[in-house]
Amino acid sequence: MARPLTNLLKKDAVWSWTSEAQQAFEAIKSSLQSAPILALPDEERPFSVVCDASDFAIGCALLQVDAEGRERVVSFQSRQLKAAEKNYPVHDKELLAMKYALVKFRVHLLGQKPFVIYTDHASLRTATSSPHLSQRMARLLSFFAEYNFTVEYKPGKQNVLADALSRRPDYELAHLAYLASPLYELIRE
Repeated sequence: MARPLTNLLKKDAVWSWTSEAQQAFEAIKSSLQSAPILALPDEERPFSVVCDASDFAIGCALLQVDAEGRERVVSFQSRQLKAAEKNYPVHDKELLAMKYALVKFRVHLLGQKPFVIYTDHASLRTATSSPHLSQRMARLLSFFAEYNFTVEYKPGKQNVLADALSRRPDYELAHLAYLASPLYELIRE
């Protein structure tokens, strides 16, 4: 959706506001106006977490079932992987996504009743029983010991929310805040 705008931000790109850029800009404005409404957390109800990792980012969401039985999102979180993290094996990236979720949602999850973390990486369910742990995995598993959770496998097709957060194509858009005048003025309107 944002690609025409991110292309304008590339080094040595010629600044040319095209109809394609205008359409992308309007689509972004529209999506910001119709974003999903987050639920307020209810500390009396159990939480669940979905998380995922891709080659360039990790993402997670804190979920809770409301009084009507609907699963609602309390918070979305995602970030790009650092250069070194991009070299991690897939298994370690998935564990990193779990740690990121626990850090971001700590206030709701630490000391809470048991909760579930859903991942699309089936081997994470048995990570603690592996006889050969890397130092990184051992550190992550030590961090996880503070929390009372189980890991459940959720195939990628059913883990759409976390999958989308970890594969956002607009991370290049982060530089948008540094754009000067023409686009900034359009945004303000």
